[in-house]
Amino acid sequence: MKPMSATIRSFYMLGSLLALGLSALGIPAAERGDAILWYTRPAVRWAPDALPIGNGWLGAMVFGGIKNERIQFNEESLWIGDEQDTGAYQAFGDITLAMAHADGTDYRRELDISRSVQTITYTSGGVKYRREYFASYPDHVVVLRFTADKPGAYTGTIALTDMHGGKITAETNRLTASGSTAGYNFYKKAQKPYAIALQYESQVVVVNEGGMLEAADGKIAVKGADSVTLFLDAGTDFIQDRSRGWRGEPPHRAVTERLQAAAKKPYPELLARHVKDYQALFGRVSLDLGKTDSMITALPTDKRLARFRLPGPKDPELESLLFHYGRYLLISSSRPGTLPANLQGKWNESNRPAWRCDYHTDINIQMNYWLADVANLGECFEPYAHWINSIREVRKEETRKVFKTRGWAVHGESGLFGGSTWDWIPSASAWLMQNSYDHFRFTGDKEYLRGLAYPAMKEVCEFWVDRLKALPDPSSASGQVARLVVPHGWSPEHGPDEDGVSYNQQIVWDLFSNYIEAADALGVDKDYRDQIAGMRERLVAPRIGKWGQLQEWMVDKDDQNDHHRHTSHFFGVYPGRQISMTKTPELAKAAKISLDARGIAGNSDVREWSFAWRTALYARLHDGEKSHLMLRNLFSDRNTCPNLFGLHPPLQLDGNFGITAGMVEMLVQSQTGEIELLPALPRAWANGSIQGVRARGGFEVDLAWSNGRLTDVRVHSLSGNPCKVRYGEKIIELRLPKGSSRNLTLSSSR
Repeated sequence: MKPMSATIRSFYMLGSLLALGLSALGIPAAERGDAILWYTRPAVRWAPDALPIGNGWLGAMVFGGIKNERIQFNEESLWIGDEQDTGAYQAFGDITLAMAHADGTDYRRELDISRSVQTITYTSGGVKYRREYFASYPDHVVVLRFTADKPGAYTGTIALTDMHGGKITAETNRLTASGSTAGYNFYKKAQKPYAIALQYESQVVVVNEGGMLEAADGKIAVKGADSVTLFLDAGTDFIQDRSRGWRGEPPHRAVTERLQAAAKKPYPELLARHVKDYQALFGRVSLDLGKTDSMITALPTDKRLARFRLPGPKDPELESLLFHYGRYLLISSSRPGTLPANLQGKWNESNRPAWRCDYHTDINIQMNYWLADVANLGECFEPYAHWINSIREVRKEETRKVFKTRGWAVHGESGLFGGSTWDWIPSASAWLMQNSYDHFRFTGDKEYLRGLAYPAMKEVCEFWVDRLKALPDPSSASGQVARLVVPHGWSPEHGPDEDGVSYNQQIVWDLFSNYIEAADALGVDKDYRDQIAGMRERLVAPRIGKWGQLQEWMVDKDDQNDHHRHTSHFFGVYPGRQISMTKTPELAKAAKISLDARGIAGNSDVREWSFAWRTALYARLHDGEKSHLMLRNLFSDRNTCPNLFGLHPPLQLDGNFGITAGMVEMLVQSQTGEIELLPALPRAWANGSIQGVRARGGFEVDLAWSNGRLTDVRVHSLSGNPCKVRYGEKIIELRLPKGSSRNLTLSSSR
């Protein structure tokens, strides 16, 4: 076996350093241009400025105020709605601290995404203050730690607020807010009460060192403490089980027990457990897109972001930071045993949030999870699959009532309890299944396929078996078989309703193809599998129109001046696999013509998620320069906030998740049965490396390149499957034993 090159070896060392925690090694934060978000003043506004922490169940937005601190928090299951209405995700409340501090100097507020820890430091009255905040998955709590370099430095009050008018009590060192969502409605006008109302509770436990605490008037007063540690937890009586009416035990006991257990642990132990758990996921992938000048990385993130938008020296480490930020946000909002990330992840401050802060199904929740497997966070996909499984029976009942078919379909908006409102988008359930089956393609986990993905896929296939429409055969004497189309479909969110819309045709083709493979993998349902295979061959296929474009509709009527934000008829390019540069070059060429015509900037309605999708689309079409341009468009002031959240007013995080996946597509692709290396490398990334990304078939891939050309490749097999590795026109076939790795030598004329 060829020895590992110096480039790859150094990259492995970097990954190891990351896993240990760079700050612990004394590396200055200002030099860590792809791991730190930092600012020189407290946050003023919620979405643009505050910084997120989360452990899957709980999400919190930190403001970092000096005299008045605000930590706004959410718990994932605090929803209103029922099985008929989407309802909305809700805000839980705030922790506020009023402290007897003078104005601070030397202020710094930072989020270290390599450790998932926020730190706030400042000097006030000659005292150096430090805060550390994190949300622990292993201990199920948010921890807020306040220290100073002089004793007795903390005097003030701690309060807990509640967004639903719940009862707030203060007793000894504990604040409690409890209540019910009964009576709360998403709509402004009075509506029929939701059939489901959840009980909820939040608690804050305060532990002081030195000084004293006093509980009074619903608050806790701190007097002369050397340090203070706050422990936050919250919950509802929601249970992800329709057979039990979605209601379980009241949350009080579980919240109380988790807080008691956490508060007994020494703070260093809590922090170490949290960092170890988090870095076991985050440390799997490293990315080097080039070094940014230290004068730029020394800038606060908001100033650095503003400078990025101007001509001048490049900042590749800011692009790497955005890549890692998507991974940070997914780890923080979607862990095993939790609910899936919604439109705002797990961060929402409103009881009437934009788009209900729901599970949007015409691209948004799917985009949230594009990065999970390619960015080596397969565990984070689990909540997506379990949510789909939990709502299937609800969706089957409404689908049977409305469409008179088997199987299930969804509207564009979907909620926690299966309620689904706004317009019907029947093919969206098939899109949900695309993610579900793609997860199996990465993992090869047949238990997952058999128990979760396959049953749901089969039911959605049943819907389309009953729903598809046969076109009249124009020449019955010719012996041709009547073609199948999706009737009365839409190209979200664009155009009229009509038969044979390309978006719908591509999604159903993808569903049928995935189902066929899944049935073969499990060795089940051969007769039904063959029926689906026959129907797939009869589907109206993608068409090339009169100006060489990939048609959006079955009728050739695409407008070359149409710059709509949605690019729905490119589903077959990404995230699907029906259209590719290597397997269907003519269709890929037509897709490129259509995508170019949409415009590289789009109309004023084009937002962050649009550019994330277009980054991936251009990558699949092997156009690295335009793919990179879409990435740069995402950094504009109308698409990205100072805290790097996607700005689809007021907040939407699918762009943050989606851009991470799109950047991987520029470097490694595997949708066509080959592992394709550097398919869309832009000139701006002439030198770099990536380590730990996943490829379908059960592989991890490490790459390094120099002057735009591949220099090192290492493939690690997780399953023992055969694979083909492509670089340009050169292909290597190999079969590695499970658990083994191989360095490859590849050269190309590209």
